[in-house]
Amino acid sequence: MASLRTRLWPTWFYGDGAKQLLEDPVVVEEPLEILLHLHGEADPMPLTVTMRTPGDDVELVAGLLYTEGIVERPTDIVRMETEADPNRPTENRVTAYLAAGIGLEQHEIARSFLSNSACGVCGKSAVDSIFIHRLPNLPSGPHVAPDVLQRLPSLMRSGQDTFQRTGGIHAAALFDERGELLLLREDVGRHNAVDKLIGTLLLEGRLPVAPSILLASGRIGFEITQKVLRAGIPILAAVGAPTSLSLRLAERGGLTLIGFLGEDRLNLYTHPARLKPSST
Repeated sequence: MASLRTRLWPTWFYGDGAKQLLEDPVVVEEPLEILLHLHGEADPMPLTVTMRTPGDDVELVAGLLYTEGIVERPTDIVRMETEADPNRPTENRVTAYLAAGIGLEQHEIARSFLSNSACGVCGKSAVDSIFIHRLPNLPSGPHVAPDVLQRLPSLMRSGQDTFQRTGGIHAAALFDERGELLLLREDVGRHNAVDKLIGTLLLEGRLPVAPSILLASGRIGFEITQKVLRAGIPILAAVGAPTSLSLRLAERGGLTLIGFLGEDRLNLYTHPARLKPSST
């Protein structure tokens, strides 16, 4: 997938009083159109367009459908079809065929559903709207030592192949309570990386997951917190800052939320009982 995710761009590099023209690898950002085909309908309906890094597109769509409460289980998705645009080098359309009985009346699909790589699916105005969906009850564990958590960012970076090449892509990584990396996905959008990871878990029949930790690059916003709650993951950490709305959602949902995670620090904002004394 590396060729889909990066492009070489002729770039002037300045330094030490000199300049040189080299090809710089940059991360690819392309639109992905998502359509839903409801059982019994003649034609699919457009759902959203998101700017993403190509690769794991089926998992991205599955994760989005799950975290938005449109599907509950892998069998709710009969199949996915991808379609290429002749004017672009990558497939840029996915149609999800939904099983009989899966409708949109009970979901908030009537609202604007246009997403982008900066903010995710925007428009929710209240924490209460999230709890319309059936959210899994979070387990009391895992119970993790701070020093284990502080090792996670470097472990995530070591698994970010595209980030190593470009420095311009986000990641979501799933760890167990021992700090073992279970799954990692990259994307130009933070929320897309999370959806790719959750979609992979959904399609593999692993949701809700066993007590685990999700680490996100960048900041923690409302959308990512919602997705993690929906997946039943009890600890959400990030190398950046949380927003006030993400903290309100985490507090209400029983989620342990950690920000500014680094080798020698972390900020613990909600539900501290899942942290135990350091293992060293």
